[in-house]
Amino acid sequence: MSPKLRLKVFASRLLRYFFQGLLILAPIGITALTLYWAFVTIDNIIPKELIPEGAAYAFLKYKGVGFAAVLILIVAVGYLSSSFIIGRIFDLFDHLLERTPFIKYIYSSIKDVFDAFVGEKKKFDHPVLVQIYGVDVWEMGFITQTELTNLGLEGYMAVYVPHAYAITGKVFMVPKDRVKPLTNVSAGEAMKFAVSGGVTHI
Repeated sequence: MSPKLRLKVFASRLLRYFFQGLLILAPIGITALTLYWAFVTIDNIIPKELIPEGAAYAFLKYKGVGFAAVLILIVAVGYLSSSFIIGRIFDLFDHLLERTPFIKYIYSSIKDVFDAFVGEKKKFDHPVLVQIYGVDVWEMGFITQTELTNLGLEGYMAVYVPHAYAITGKVFMVPKDRVKPLTNVSAGEAMKFAVSGGVTHI
C-alpha cells in the first residue's frame, strides 16, 4: 500500500472514530450541561452577594445550599397545601391572582401549562394520530379538549401537535373522525417520538 493511500485510509478511520465518539459523548455532554445549568440557575436564586460576612445565615453562600433550600421550599409548600386551612389560603391567593387585571393572563397561562404536564389534570396523556394536511398523512399529537361546542365546532376536538427538536407546538381543531387514539403507546413514548423527529423507536 502506497503512503498516500495509507494516509487516506488512516484519515478515513480517524474521521469515523471521531463521529462514533461524538455520538457517544454529545448526548452525555449536553445532558450534563443542561443539568448543570438548571442546578446553577436554581442555586443562584438566593443572591449570595447580598449575604453579609459573618451573618448567622452566611452558610447560604456555599454552593448547593441554595439549590437544596429551593427544593425544601417546594416540598414544604406542597405539604402545607395538602392541609385544609393552609390549602384554603393558597386557593384564596390563587383566586386573587386569577382576578387581578393583566397579571391574570400571565399567571393563568403559566399555571395551565404546568397543570398540563404535572398537575392532577394532565393534558398530554392521550396520544393520538391526527390527519391535518392530507388523508394519508398522519401526525403525532395529544388530545387537549374532547369537545369544542363552546367554540361552535360540533364534533370537533383540540389536538396539540409538538414540533420536532423544539419545546413548541401547535393546536389544531379537527373533526373527531380524523383522530385515531394510540392505545398501545404511552404518552411519554409518543412525546419522545414526536420531539425527536421520529427517530426514536416506540
